[in-house]
Amino acid sequence: MSRGGTKIKKRINPGDAVYSNLLLGKFINGLMMHGKKTVAQRVVYGAFEILKKEGHDPLGVFEQAIETVGPKVEVKARRIGGAAYQVPTEVRGGRKNSLAIRWILDAAKKRPTSEFKTFSQKLAAELLDASKNAGEAIKKRDVAHRMAEANKAFAHFRF
Repeated sequence: MSRGGTKIKKRINPGDAVYSNLLLGKFINGLMMHGKKTVAQRVVYGAFEILKKEGHDPLGVFEQAIETVGPKVEVKARRIGGAAYQVPTEVRGGRKNSLAIRWILDAAKKRPTSEFKTFSQKLAAELLDASKNAGEAIKKRDVAHRMAEANKAFAHFRF
């Protein structure tokens, strides 16, 4: 009797309703709280409307923001001989996008409420900043890159 069995196939995210973009679908799911997807969609599409009113291509700005915020390398802790080393590792595609989405949403949440009235405005501003290589999410990426650069000596400790 075989021990391998059949491999369960990974479910494919259908993307979002308006743009049919897989990455945007993941972004909406990352924003969603308590299963309220329509609320998350309203917020994201509201941010896209704000970007469109300012004369930008919303989907282009979004994809550019995800691409720029996504880290190339990160550090992972590895225990060797009782000491924990921060080992720099390359970030693969799926994790790169997940980290970029998380960092953009966190940066938008941290924006001051006195400056922006709605979360859609905060999100639009953060996406625009991230696409222009500025903002809090970019700082987070730079910190990850600096940590990897500082611990380059431990790169030979592979996982």
